[in-house]
Amino acid sequence: MEEFKNYQDYIDHAWEWTLSMLPNLILAIVIFFVGLWIIRFINKMVRRFFQRKDYDETLESFLQSFISIALKVLLFVLVVTQLGVKTSSLVAMIGAAGLAIGLALQGSLANFAGGVLLLIFKPFKVGDWISAQGVDGTVKEISIFNTKLSTFGNQIAIIPNGQLSNGNIVNYNMENTRRDKFDVGIGYGSNIKEAKDILLKICADNPNILSEPAPEVYVGALGDSSVNLTLRFWANTDMFWPAHFYVIEEAKLRFDAAGIEIPFPQRVVHQAD
Repeated sequence: MEEFKNYQDYIDHAWEWTLSMLPNLILAIVIFFVGLWIIRFINKMVRRFFQRKDYDETLESFLQSFISIALKVLLFVLVVTQLGVKTSSLVAMIGAAGLAIGLALQGSLANFAGGVLLLIFKPFKVGDWISAQGVDGTVKEISIFNTKLSTFGNQIAIIPNGQLSNGNIVNYNMENTRRDKFDVGIGYGSNIKEAKDILLKICADNPNILSEPAPEVYVGALGDSSVNLTLRFWANTDMFWPAHFYVIEEAKLRFDAAGIEIPFPQRVVHQAD
């Protein structure tokens, strides 16, 4: 009988505690859902603000990610405080949890620090074509922890910011112009001067190829079966690839028309008697 009475006391205490906590619990739930709605609204307003202003897209994507995470952390603090957790206890709990999480997520913290470094030093921006960590692609988004590249095949490559900030990066869009190098071999019986004139005329006929600095062509090497010519020319960065492919195609067509041989490997088989 005494044991039943003890159980009844526990139930009564639990019920009283539940009733006392019910208003705070309901209010915490209301704060949680209203807070999520407010966060979505603020994020929407931030996106609209950046769309109206001509800010750097790199800064925009980074700040949007940071603001969203900061608001969610603030919402978590408000909800927990409403449930009766004291602020001092919450600070101590967050500090202890932060230390544990920091040790467990050193890579993520390094990625966050890398994102800050990318934002400060700006080795690239959204829309640039870069080569980094063995991946080539257009920068699609720079967030707090990683950067997304859209590759030539339209795949999305996600690279941690920590690796990006500490690795080699080649930015093909940082300069307004790029220089191309085109190598082509001609037969030893072909006229070298005529071949060089044809290559220079190809460059002169294409408006995408810059006249200054002037294109140049020279004999790069005397190969086993060909005289190797090297053509170097400059083009605006946004027209680099059209100029590149134009030179390759025109060189073949004009060399054929002029009777200039482009040697290719051949294998001669002798039949034994």
